Amino acid sequence: MNASGPEAPPTDVPWDDLVTAALIGTGRRGTPAGPRPGQDPALALLDAAALHTVRRRAAALPVAAGRRPEPAPPDPRPPLPEAARRRLALLLGERGGAGERRRTAAPDLVELLPQWLTAANAHGYRPPDVLLPGLLDAARARTDLRPEALAFAGPRGRWLARLNPQWAYVLRSRPPGSAAASSGTPDADGLDGSRRVWREGLFADRLAALTAVRRHDPAAGRELLAGTWTTERAEDRQAFLGALRDGLSPDDEPFLEAALSDRGRSVRALAAELLGGLPGSALTARMTARARTCVALDQGVVVVEAPHECDDGMRRDGITAKPPSGRGARSWWLSGIVEATPLSVWPARLGVSGAAEAVALPVADGWRPDLHAAWCRAAVRQRDAAWARALLGPATAPPAPEGSPGRDPARLLTVLPAAERADWVARFVAAHGLSDAFRLIGVCAVPWAEPLGRAVVDALETARDAGGYPWSFSGVMGLAERCLDPDQADRLAVPAGTGGVPREDAVPPGATGYWAEAFQRLAGTLRLRAVMRAELAG
Repeated sequence: MNASGPEAPPTDVPWDDLVTAALIGTGRRGTPAGPRPGQDPALALLDAAALHTVRRRAAALPVAAGRRPEPAPPDPRPPLPEAARRRLALLLGERGGAGERRRTAAPDLVELLPQWLTAANAHGYRPPDVLLPGLLDAARARTDLRPEALAFAGPRGRWLARLNPQWAYVLRSRPPGSAAASSGTPDADGLDGSRRVWREGLFADRLAALTAVRRHDPAAGRELLAGTWTTERAEDRQAFLGALRDGLSPDDEPFLEAALSDRGRSVRALAAELLGGLPGSALTARMTARARTCVALDQGVVVVEAPHECDDGMRRDGITAKPPSGRGARSWWLSGIVEATPLSVWPARLGVSGAAEAVALPVADGWRPDLHAAWCRAAVRQRDAAWARALLGPATAPPAPEGSPGRDPARLLTVLPAAERADWVARFVAAHGLSDAFRLIGVCAVPWAEPLGRAVVDALETARDAGGYPWSFSGVMGLAERCLDPDQADRLAVPAGTGGVPREDAVPPGATGYWAEAFQRLAGTLRLRAVMRAELAG
């Protein structure tokens, strides 16, 4: 078309009018360019837009070229085996369907990505460069992937993240197993670089810098925080104070004691928690003295006299005066004192030889649930396996009612060694089934030990054969797909999926097909995990 001829579109129509007509539609808006006789209005609009585009581009001045990025750093790790590379591409390609749990016998690939990354990092592989963008996008969308994904992405992943603002989270994170983390040194820039970031950086960068300095030199990290403490916001002070967990020692006690008077309640609570983790600290001595006045033994029975008020000293030591809704004030104050008291105090105080004997003592006036709940929290905080074992009791004992203030088995189990933990949960599942076991199963090491895997599958088969409502076990099925040992696929999943299917009238409508699909998917997922493991082994 000749733009200067009589049939050329007009050139005086504003660009915004053309955009508006395109958005609203020529049928409603008309064509500001004015179509020729017989011409489709939409084509007239496109002709005018094309002419304007040429004019706009012709008037544009060349832009100075930006600075070229530095070359990507080398990654000395070995590349993935070809089969594993194809598997990673498939897993990243499937992630768009996350959140849409399909009822199908096919394995859910989205849920296999976390353990694939863990296994790849264990082998020490590096990812293909072409898959790095997809990997960073996946970790951006799912925070649970980030530690393993960033460790796998390595130095080239961090280099690439500098070129895309959407991946800024990578620069605020420290991948596990990085050189800085494993060697104890702050960063490539050294201690001075971390101090500069502390003075000038944003919150996330400052927290990473403080953590690095603290890991390298605990005293220097504490001094760094003390230098700006009074100028920090309360929520930032709490986060920064948490960095002192690394390398916590009696040298930190004066700083933490001062933080007990902080104006932020959450800061005071965290300072009290950290001081409670220091054996022999002044705070634990104060709490022990309070505990001795509250709990004693009288003729073989534990008697409790909970505090009648929360005085200034208790509040300063991290005990909140106002209890949560539904909780009595005196029991709340008692719990705070007992939780912060070293567990080593109680055998001598109660005249027994150890934790099991202390837990077995009768408690007067209905204070047993509150006292034992406080001991549970103390066992978890102090990582005391003997007390955790005593408070758990036998796995065959009836579970505590939901929401009761007594023992919390899931938290107590985290204190025990992995093998003992799995054995206890296996016996619990065998005795009580799966209804009360979901949280307990979730704290066990992956892949599950053989007794736990067998107990879970046996319980699922029992629930199926008894006409259990299948959808209530979907969460356990999902855990089994991810956590059962792949070596047990043929021995566990296949028999469960092929035999003993109940009559259709013995289960809710549609349940028979669900159970069959669920066991088939379990078997298929375990076999796929075994194949993935073999692919990574090369």
